[in-house]
Amino acid sequence: MAERSAIRCRFAPSPTGYLHVGSAQSALFNWLFARGTGGTFLLRIEDTDAERNRPELTNNILEMLRWLGIEWDCEPVHQSRNRARHIEAVEQLAARERAYWCACTPEAIDERFAARNEPRRGYDGHCRDRGLERGEDRALRFRTPLEGETTWQDVVRGKVRVQNRTLDDFVILRSNGAPLFVVANTIDDADMGITHVIRGEDHISNTPRFILLWEALELGPLPVFAHLPLLVNDQRKKLSKRRDEVSVADYKARGFLGSAMRNYLALLGWGPPDNVEIRPIEELVELFRLEEVGPASAFFDVRKLTHINAEYIRALPTAQFVECASDFLPDDPRAREALTLLAPLVQERVRTLAEVEDYIAFLWRDDVEIDESAWRKATKDARSYEMLAHAREALAGAEWTVEAVEAAVREAASTAGFVNAEGGVQLAKAQASVRVALTGRSVGPPLWESVVALGRERTLQRLAQAAERALENAS
Repeated sequence: MAERSAIRCRFAPSPTGYLHVGSAQSALFNWLFARGTGGTFLLRIEDTDAERNRPELTNNILEMLRWLGIEWDCEPVHQSRNRARHIEAVEQLAARERAYWCACTPEAIDERFAARNEPRRGYDGHCRDRGLERGEDRALRFRTPLEGETTWQDVVRGKVRVQNRTLDDFVILRSNGAPLFVVANTIDDADMGITHVIRGEDHISNTPRFILLWEALELGPLPVFAHLPLLVNDQRKKLSKRRDEVSVADYKARGFLGSAMRNYLALLGWGPPDNVEIRPIEELVELFRLEEVGPASAFFDVRKLTHINAEYIRALPTAQFVECASDFLPDDPRAREALTLLAPLVQERVRTLAEVEDYIAFLWRDDVEIDESAWRKATKDARSYEMLAHAREALAGAEWTVEAVEAAVREAASTAGFVNAEGGVQLAKAQASVRVALTGRSVGPPLWESVVALGRERTLQRLAQAAERALENAS
């Protein structure tokens, strides 16, 4: 095994919700960077919020990362197990007078701002010079410098400058004795030897605090920062779980392939220099450059994802497609048999695995479920009854092969009057009612193969029922 480089980056999700596509993108870009540079990709579960964390959410994060093909290099680190180390760090800051105890309640802070007729802007420094001792209901606040600026060279955004006077004295230890996220995050990155912090744009506001804590604790050279573009919907609004489909698990349940989702996520904010977007993951790893990621918001386009997913489905070996699609079929041996019969033809047409059942359900369901909209459209032509009746008659004596079925339906179309001015058979128009009668849908696998797979008896029975219905509608 090749020796790893010194680069170490991490993905640090909080198990307070299911894995979000934005978080998955952050994980992927960390992974791509680590793999492309020979570095190490680490996973840290930031589970210090005991009230909101749930074990099943941690399991979801791990499962979805594996589904995406994002594997980590060491055992996951659970942040909650480092609580003693986090408390030790904040006590060092208090001992060095880089932090102070505060007795202010949120209500008291609000009242002071209101008395000055000012909008609430963080903390007003009321306890900064009071010299309070540790006590019940008192929090520890970091003593932010009043002058100067905090800066960093962001790989994605260039030089970022934050005036220290715009930062408040933020809490680093709650009154209940729990260290804040920013403290745990800073300490764990230092202890894990993280060299590159690659995360979403929404974490930019945390970075000045991270840097101030890092320097106050004398943790050594700062890591490199890269803040990835925000993912937005078609209205250019930040993706929200209340408004948008953001759960990675939901996309898996809808029949998307993990490899297709991974390929698509890699294109959000970055793109291969040759503009070939759909390609093997090995090539994406080789081509990915963190410095080429753009800062502009990236549109999460479900239609483009669906297109990429369809391409990945078509590229699967047929046997693998059958295995993957079987998970989206009823637990009925007839369903698996139907899929096997038409697998290559279905594979060429579906965009997601969840669409497979509707394409082939006509083969195992005793009574075909007719899409009423498709039926009305297919039978609005007055010749549809004749077409259905003649198709049944022609197929009754036809040899049961793809070629013979096509010839029989073509003959029925001609007999029913589906011919153009030159005498050519209008087969596409004629076969519409036959397709809906047999499959219940206006789209699906090629009709001739579908008829052969359905079998003569059921084909004739359904055509008879459809012809009777068409006649009733006409009258």
